[in-house]
Amino acid sequence: MSITVKGVIERKPIGTGTWALVTDNGETYEIYQASPKEMLKNGLKVEVKGEVREDVMSIAMIGPILEVKSFQAIDS
Repeated sequence: MSITVKGVIERKPIGTGTWALVTDNGETYEIYQASPKEMLKNGLKVEVKGEVREDVMSIAMIGPILEVKSFQAIDS
């Protein structure tokens, strides 16, 4: 399922750590490992276009897994 969401990048201290996108309405997506490394900055506000992956699993289990296709940093 393709989506476009806005939110803040957060590093979650689960296991060895995982990256998440917390949307403006409070939803949390786990960022898929193949996503762009340039966006992995704690506190960065972004607009992301991506795909929710239902064919992969994670041990973090913090929310749906989002594979980022493109992103843009936005002002707060």
